[in-house]
Amino acid sequence: MITETMPMLFIAFSYFLGAIPFGLLFGRLFSGIDVRNMGSGNIGATNVLRASGKKAAALTLIADTLKGLLPVLAARFLFKDDWITTGSGIAAVLGHVFPVYLSFRGGKGVATSYGVILAVAPWTALLCLIIWLGAAYFWRYSSLAALVSFACYPVITFTVSTPPSNAAGLLSLFIFGMIYSRHRENIKRLLIRSESKIGEK
Repeated sequence: MITETMPMLFIAFSYFLGAIPFGLLFGRLFSGIDVRNMGSGNIGATNVLRASGKKAAALTLIADTLKGLLPVLAARFLFKDDWITTGSGIAAVLGHVFPVYLSFRGGKGVATSYGVILAVAPWTALLCLIIWLGAAYFWRYSSLAALVSFACYPVITFTVSTPPSNAAGLLSLFIFGMIYSRHRENIKRLLIRSESKIGEK
């Protein structure tokens, strides 16, 4: 039986799950270093790749994606309510970006946001992934690929869905805004062509 407090408790759970800093944990496990002191200082897969290697980066990418995917899938199954599902997704992303375990200094939310999109709109997630891969292959900048891909997310949501639900629209705009907000420094470096390319130390 679902009580009135269960949705809020589940959304809180989504935040605490999203806040687990897998990049930091795998970086320490595989190379014994704190990835926050290396490269861009970010705890996401791209910086983990530069700092700790491919295995740590791959595990970080998978884990960060799952902490967005799994709570949202669970919310859809348990509550069957678009707003609770959206709240769970937003909480997971906020957990990664502002983790309580790291004094609210987290990552940029790319993989976790992608996991959320995969849970709520698999075909949209596939399109965004294809766009990311194409942009990354063409320009070799992980940050630029993310910016292009997530800019397409609300566009796809509002043009392909007929019409999109208010919850789906809000989620797409939230994730778009969060990704661009967290990539402010990357945008500055891209403009002056000082951004590191994929694979560079």
